Amino acid sequence: MSDFPVEDGRHRLPVQGAVTAAEKREEERFSHADADRMFLRGPNWRTTDLRLLMGTIRDFLRAFRALHFVGPCITVFGSARTPESHPHYQLARKVGAEIAKLGFTVMTGGGPGIMEAANRGAKEVGGRSVGCNIELPMEQQPNPWLDRTVTLQHFFVRKTILMKYSYGFVVLPGGVGTMDETFEALTLIQTGKIRHFPIVLMGVDYWRPLMDFVERMPAAGMIATEDLALIHLTDSVEDAMAHLKDRAIRQFGLRRGQVPEKRLSWLFENRCGKLARQRKD
Repeated sequence: MSDFPVEDGRHRLPVQGAVTAAEKREEERFSHADADRMFLRGPNWRTTDLRLLMGTIRDFLRAFRALHFVGPCITVFGSARTPESHPHYQLARKVGAEIAKLGFTVMTGGGPGIMEAANRGAKEVGGRSVGCNIELPMEQQPNPWLDRTVTLQHFFVRKTILMKYSYGFVVLPGGVGTMDETFEALTLIQTGKIRHFPIVLMGVDYWRPLMDFVERMPAAGMIATEDLALIHLTDSVEDAMAHLKDRAIRQFGLRRGQVPEKRLSWLFENRCGKLARQRKD
């Protein structure tokens, strides 16, 4: 039995009463406060959608320009709400340091919490640290441990950039944003959009319920059994680094000649601040 009224054999939404002028003004105020809201709210005027499209292109260009020379990255995902006193913050700080020692640039979402800790760990051992920050209605400031940062308007652009420059992913405890980024990476690997780059989940107790659910998927026919190998779950920093060394460095070896080094003066790239060069071993 349908929950919706039927008229002339077609379903239509139930009438909830006329929309008031005040509700319309509130909807417009809400949507105009954020570019993603405008983009995702449905059809706009064609001129508005064209302007929003140009905004996404501007986001991509800004990110390409800021991050073109950062070298191969390992991206660290995790909660922005984790305080410095929390063990997960200290774990992320150690992870950032060890990733930098492998010769990779540590990339994060550029915010506080786990992101800050990973960037901080990289800087404390003389490594490179970059952030891909996001504009939010409640402003998120980039953390102070970044050699370079780019702030974007659109979440989907930010996720694409985090994937584009990464040769592996380390995921510490976080919320829905962290899960979104993790499953984005898993989906791209599973569907062959990117190579089988390593995904390391750190925090066994935290992630165990999620892994229990994922491990039920093959029996239900939702994923292949071999897809479970896409995730490496551990509490050990040493084990995580060994996994990255085996998988990520191998991938970087495939593309070493593609990592850009030469700067083009006609694009004003010589004016960009130079980061330390990629370690070769």
